[in-house]
Amino acid sequence: MSDKRGLPMRVKMRHDQHFVDELTRRHDDPVGRMAPLASIEPDPDQPRSTMGELDGLAASIQQKGVLEPILVRQVDDSEDPRVRLRIVSGERRYRAALAAGLFEIPVIELEVDADEALEIALIENLQRKDLTPFEEAEGYRALADRHGYTHERIAETVGRSRTLVTETLRLLELPPRARGVAEALGLASKSLLLEIAKAARDEDELIHLLERAGAEGLTRDDVRRQKTSPRRQKSTARAQPFVFNFKAPDKTFNLSLRFRKSEVERQDLISALEQILRQIREAEDENETLF
Repeated sequence: MSDKRGLPMRVKMRHDQHFVDELTRRHDDPVGRMAPLASIEPDPDQPRSTMGELDGLAASIQQKGVLEPILVRQVDDSEDPRVRLRIVSGERRYRAALAAGLFEIPVIELEVDADEALEIALIENLQRKDLTPFEEAEGYRALADRHGYTHERIAETVGRSRTLVTETLRLLELPPRARGVAEALGLASKSLLLEIAKAARDEDELIHLLERAGAEGLTRDDVRRQKTSPRRQKSTARAQPFVFNFKAPDKTFNLSLRFRKSEVERQDLISALEQILRQIREAEDENETLF
């Protein structure tokens, strides 16, 4: 049972151990308090573009209340005079609390500016389990580009290996069309996407492999085996130039012509020989020597 304060009766405010605890230690010890939902607004610049399905969370809040405070900061530039706080982290809980009919929500107020708030929001966003590989890569790039994070610092901050961060960022090198196909097919394995990118010779083959992965459920190992199969090795071997060799019947000379292309028609050979004869005759007429 819940009253309209945001917490169920006889249940104390709780803030589980979370990565934001580490982020907020650089400030004075924050103290959680209750704040009216009407005094809070989402951050229009926050990196999360969709909130996902909120019905389940709203139902849980109706039963148990909001057990983990949201992070907020003071603002003076809101269009609504009632608004004094802007969300740094926890917009889903805020929206679900609204849907559940609560009037207040537990908050922890941080003394951070807009840039630092965005940094915290980015890091929290990267802790989500439902991120697509491309959303994760975009988050890493935002930390690097906007806040000067190195790959090592990103890895340390979000609890990943540096190698994984670097490889994930490589997904952003995929052509936009290929990324669109991968996202539409719901391909969520970073290792599979990277293996497909390595295996494809061009964008068309990249799209083809992505579509096969979606239709056939290819794994990274499937793509790797296909890349190293004898048939593929043969098809990807560099074409050898065509060489025409001629030996005079009386053995007085040999002629060898190397063409740039691998397949040569009879007329191509005749044209090449006629070009040689023409150049020799033109040089003779102009008293030039080719030797």
